[in-house]
Amino acid sequence: MKEIGGFFELECPFRSELHSSAIKLNTGRNCLEYILRVNNYKKIYLPYYICDVVFEPIRNLCIQHEFYHVDESLDPIFNKKLSGDEALLYVDYFGVKRKVIELLSERYDNLIIDNTQAFYSNPIQNVDTFYSARKFFGVPDGAYLYSNKVLDDPISQDCSYERFDHLTKRLDCSAKDAYSLFRKNSSLLKNQPIRRMSNLTEKLLQSIDYASAKLDRERNFLYLHDFFKTENKLDVDCANINAPMVYPLFIKKDGLRQDFINHKIFVATYWPNVLDNTNISSLEKDIVSCVLPIPIDQRYCTEDMNFIIKSYKEFSCGY
Repeated sequence: MKEIGGFFELECPFRSELHSSAIKLNTGRNCLEYILRVNNYKKIYLPYYICDVVFEPIRNLCIQHEFYHVDESLDPIFNKKLSGDEALLYVDYFGVKRKVIELLSERYDNLIIDNTQAFYSNPIQNVDTFYSARKFFGVPDGAYLYSNKVLDDPISQDCSYERFDHLTKRLDCSAKDAYSLFRKNSSLLKNQPIRRMSNLTEKLLQSIDYASAKLDRERNFLYLHDFFKTENKLDVDCANINAPMVYPLFIKKDGLRQDFINHKIFVATYWPNVLDNTNISSLEKDIVSCVLPIPIDQRYCTEDMNFIIKSYKEFSCGY
């Protein structure tokens, strides 16, 4: 029965989710496990340059995997034919690789697209695609999956209230103060069973102004690219951007990442686990070490982008 009365819950405005027609699960890695299970895949091909959390479902299901390299544009170096029980996974890196995905979808039937860095990129028909909400918005978890097949197994619903502290503490204090809680939340998401998205996360995702966030991200991305385009080693197709996750600056300048961090411009390293693989190429080592994912999301304006550029200029001038 519906509860009537009592104390108030968290209030959020109601809007439509961007991926309202998708299967709503608790994490991106569980979307991948769902895809592997429902298609009964026995082997998956992965790029060397990928987050290590994708190995959770691979280990859980005892599926074989094999790596492939990417080139300087982050395009896949892959020309194998896939059998019926083999899949190819490709990442829409930083949300700027849509054209590559379209080409891959024409070539391979058993294609899986990791859109955890490309929340606004629409799925291609008949291509299994998954998204992570917390990489784009202030939610504790939550993921979306597009697949033509449905698991027969019953899936219980997740609860997220115990993974909410880092979001509220950052709001009241700072990112630095809340970082340990953020790390704790990330640890809590490890080895979780497949569950449906929690009521809390779904409510939060229904409150977001997606159109406004999209415009902000694209404005900030283009503003930074106008400045960095001559120095960025990564070829970025600005004509086809769709609210990317970050601005990926591929540049070899020792100390620049730390200098940004010293200026409270938090640029992460994607993904240091890759360096543990002795079979990666020197290029892939450079990608891990030298790509600076600069924040361009809806929290920031042109003034913030100017601060980023000013910080870069000061570093380059040596003061």
